[in-house]
Amino acid sequence: MKGKYTRKHTKSLALVLALVLVIGCVAGDTLAWLMAKTGPVENTFSTSDIGVELEETTTDYKMIPGWTIAKDPKASVTEGSEAAWLFVKIDESANFDEYMTYAIADGWETVVAETEDSNFTVIARKVDGTTNAFGTEYPVLKDNQVSVKEEVTEAMMETAKTSQPTLTFTAYAVQLYKDNNKTEFSAADAWTQAQTLNTAN
Repeated sequence: MKGKYTRKHTKSLALVLALVLVIGCVAGDTLAWLMAKTGPVENTFSTSDIGVELEETTTDYKMIPGWTIAKDPKASVTEGSEAAWLFVKIDESANFDEYMTYAIADGWETVVAETEDSNFTVIARKVDGTTNAFGTEYPVLKDNQVSVKEEVTEAMMETAKTSQPTLTFTAYAVQLYKDNNKTEFSAADAWTQAQTLNTAN
C-alpha cells in the first residue's frame, strides 16, 4: 500500500543511516586543518651595576706651619656603570681643625656639612656620561693640597706626636635615576641609601 513502510524498508533505512555515520566519522578523522606554530622566543635579562674608585698618589704628609702638603684624592664612577650620584665622605679627626685647613675642588655640591657635633662632610656630583664622564677621576681637594695653619706652635707639634690629626676619604656611588623616565633621586635621598653600605654585612 502506498505510503506504508515494511519492516524490510525500515531495516534498510537504518543500515543506510549507519553507513552515513561511519563515513562521516572516517572523513572527520582525515580532514586537513590549517595550523601554524612559532618557535620559542626566549627573553634573557642582563644585569646592571655601578662601580666606584678612589685613588691617591701622595704619601708624605709632614706638617710644617704655614706650608701646604700635596694630597690628591680623586674619585670616579667606573666605565660601564649606570648613571650615578658620586659621593665622597671626608672624615676629620677631632683635632684636625687645630692644625690643618683645606678647600673642596670645583664641581662638587655639599650634601652634609660639618658641624660642631660631627667631624665630617659629604660632597656629591652627578656622573651620567653627559654632565660628568664615566671613568674620569674628579679631584676632591682644591689644588690637590691641604694647608698647615701658621699658628701651629711647637707645643702643638709635641701634642700631635701622640695624637696625630687625620683626614679620611671614602667614596660611594648610588644610581641616579628612579625609573625609565629618568626621574632623578635627590642627592640627599641617594646619600641616605649610600649609608646602608656602612651597615651591610
